[in-house]
Amino acid sequence: MAGISAQDVKALRDKTGVSIMECKAALIEAHGDQEKAIEILRKRGLAMARKREGRATTEGAVGSYIHMGGKIGVLVEVNCETDFVARHPEFQQFVHELAMHVCAVEPLYVRREDVPLETLEKERRIAREQALSDPKMKGKPEPVIEKTVEGRLAKFFAETVLEEQPFIKDQTRTIGELVKEMIVKTGENIRIRRFTRYKLGEDLNSDQPPATPVGG
Repeated sequence: MAGISAQDVKALRDKTGVSIMECKAALIEAHGDQEKAIEILRKRGLAMARKREGRATTEGAVGSYIHMGGKIGVLVEVNCETDFVARHPEFQQFVHELAMHVCAVEPLYVRREDVPLETLEKERRIAREQALSDPKMKGKPEPVIEKTVEGRLAKFFAETVLEEQPFIKDQTRTIGELVKEMIVKTGENIRIRRFTRYKLGEDLNSDQPPATPVGG
């Protein structure tokens, strides 16, 4: 711990919410560099999240958010493994902030797998047509065109898929990264199951059905 003070550990814990022991270890590995320590913790979080992906999530909470004097409302269901975590204030706050995010950013899907195949094929076709019509792409080999198409699809996912959107309160992190951070903090598998966003008067003058839950 030479050179790593208690204040350093506390500062990292305040930023990440990770345990004191994990913060100490990350700071030692990063030689006291806070940003490098955060990156180390994020990588460990990804590994931990992968290990827990298959574990059943039968508990959880439904969070809500009402905006604009009752004109927009959101319900979000987030699952975890135990009732203990589901009732924890930090988990409850996480669910509430997800509802706020859905209200503000209006995602269409929870994760990439939820995007209908026909929608994905349509977006890919549009992206390819745009790439081929771009004067800058004239004469470019197929791998370059395909890379451009994939880049435009990635932008589509970032705009419409909840887990790939930058968090409204911290644009440096995606919702998916926040989920992984919660997995590290709680030691449990965490999964956003579904959400519904209602807007007063929406669909009243159309043939479209009312809002239904997204995800599953």
